Amino acid sequence: MPRRAISNTLALAVLGLLQERPMHPYEMAATLRERHKDSSFKVNSGSLYDTVESLARHAWIEPVETAREGNRPERTVYATTALGRTEFVGWIDELIRTPVAEYPKFMAAVSYLGALGPDRAADALTDRATNLTRRIAETNAVLEQTVGSGAVPRLFMIEVECARHAWEAELTWTRRTIAEIHDGTLAWPAAGA
Repeated sequence: MPRRAISNTLALAVLGLLQERPMHPYEMAATLRERHKDSSFKVNSGSLYDTVESLARHAWIEPVETAREGNRPERTVYATTALGRTEFVGWIDELIRTPVAEYPKFMAAVSYLGALGPDRAADALTDRATNLTRRIAETNAVLEQTVGSGAVPRLFMIEVECARHAWEAELTWTRRTIAEIHDGTLAWPAAGA
């Protein structure tokens, strides 16, 4: 599989937004935040503008208008190009079709859970379960406000659903592991062993 000229997932978000309509970068950032996409993509102004410049440099997007409203700075509106649409669809297909090795920090930490000892491991996992429970509840509220109210089509928030399901699975594993620590079925080696 050839290496993609741009692989920053924020570029994927920009291309996705521009499938809907041409936008300027400020509107892109606001739309991503409004749709809670900032939980899927790291969105900050500097990286967004760098990403837009890179997409334009590779001819995946192009400026279609520059306008000024009142005293505000000029804003350049971008649209996707035919090449950008082709790259976007190919990239989405590849990411969905082909699992890749991702290296989540939590998995790295879990691989050394034993270093905490049973009590501290159970405490840390209990805190994680609390945080996951809160995150799931917040996500359910966002989904109700957006998709449930009909304000945003479900398809536009489907990755939030996917993330919620992953957190629910992690929460189930976390609670089961806590129970195994407490009941002794997850055994720790003897000290010095």
